[in-house]
Amino acid sequence: MSSLGSMRAKTVAAAAAAAALLLVVGCSSNDSTTGGSKKDGKVVITMGMYGVMGFKESGLLEQYEKEHPDVTIKAEIAGDEQTYYTALQTHLAAGDGLKDIQGIEIGRAREIAETRADKFADFSKAGGTDHFLPWKQSQITTEDGKVLGLGTDSGAMAVCYRKDYFEKAGLPTDRDKVSQLWAGDWKKYVDVGRTFKKNFQGGRVAYMDSVSGLFNAMVYGYSEQYYDEQGKLIYDKNPAVKEAWNLSADAADAGLSAKLRQFQPGWDPGLANGTFATAVCPAWMLSHISEKAGEQNKGKWDVAQAPKGANWGGSFLGVVNASPVKKEAQDLVAWLTAPEQQATIFKKLGNLPSSKEALDREDVKNVTSEYFSDAPIGQIFGAAAKEIPDKQILGRKDGAIKDTFTRGLVLVEQGTARDKAWNTTVERIGKAVG
Repeated sequence: MSSLGSMRAKTVAAAAAAAALLLVVGCSSNDSTTGGSKKDGKVVITMGMYGVMGFKESGLLEQYEKEHPDVTIKAEIAGDEQTYYTALQTHLAAGDGLKDIQGIEIGRAREIAETRADKFADFSKAGGTDHFLPWKQSQITTEDGKVLGLGTDSGAMAVCYRKDYFEKAGLPTDRDKVSQLWAGDWKKYVDVGRTFKKNFQGGRVAYMDSVSGLFNAMVYGYSEQYYDEQGKLIYDKNPAVKEAWNLSADAADAGLSAKLRQFQPGWDPGLANGTFATAVCPAWMLSHISEKAGEQNKGKWDVAQAPKGANWGGSFLGVVNASPVKKEAQDLVAWLTAPEQQATIFKKLGNLPSSKEALDREDVKNVTSEYFSDAPIGQIFGAAAKEIPDKQILGRKDGAIKDTFTRGLVLVEQGTARDKAWNTTVERIGKAVG
């Protein structure tokens, strides 16, 4: 996300991330090389996480300690996923400084599965963990069937749009009717943009924030993206990637984009000042939009179904094999990722469950967003999550490839011919990943 992950972490996390690179929960920080401890029936479990994964913020760690009075949880939370992952890689290589439980962002999952599988405990035989969406656990499963972590949230996508701007363009504002405008085909989403640009009355407002958001939504709706199932790079041959590139370039050539990069300088002011009418939005992005767009835009935004289901973001919790409290740590991970706890985090923070059982709960389906015109986000994002293909094939360098395609589409938005920008992008990726 930056990796997909750092993008996810950034959302709700923005304030926390800015406030502190490291946040310590429970007792004091633990620099032990062996994680937690067990003595006289008392167990200490250490956790390493990033951004706002929601376990501390929702009070679940405190709840677990109350329900298990012999367990103390010490959690360290890095504000930035890139910094966190770099440190984790160092600790895994050295076998030093690891926590019992480590958060793993989706963009790192394949690299962990292919290069560090021996460092993480296997959850494949853990009971009560068969409630996840079909594609979730496969992302962190090794070729020989070891499951190196359990899923936390997911990044099912929708389209966030400004109702007031759609009205000024003569378009429907009701979310169901808006969803129907582009149902089943991202090309229809671009066609609506052409109508918007032609008819909008009210100043200079772009239809979409960035064509790279459209590109990501299209690519991540397919099982194969940048790698095939055998782990071979196909980013330059996969028809799905080229289709997404060309439609995104069409949108850029038509002048539908505000030429912004999500989470980069200029995007937040664009939200605050209302310089674009739509943004492809995973569930975790809603909190960022509402924070940056501010109270003055409350009730102007709404959420419609995306043309097709796709996933952008999500994380896992793994347990290191070197943990002296491995069983207790695995029990805690299973509890934190259980349907009840995923539902709690969604209701309090908006991180969408990766558990199918959680998505089917009435208290999740009934979640609405007051900021987004009381949109039934539990239903909208829950339905989107179930549209995602059962298999989501990831590769070691997914994050780097995604970022390079994003930079390539910026070239198109700035006027470079699409074929030239494509060739430049493929060349850059080749140099970066081989």
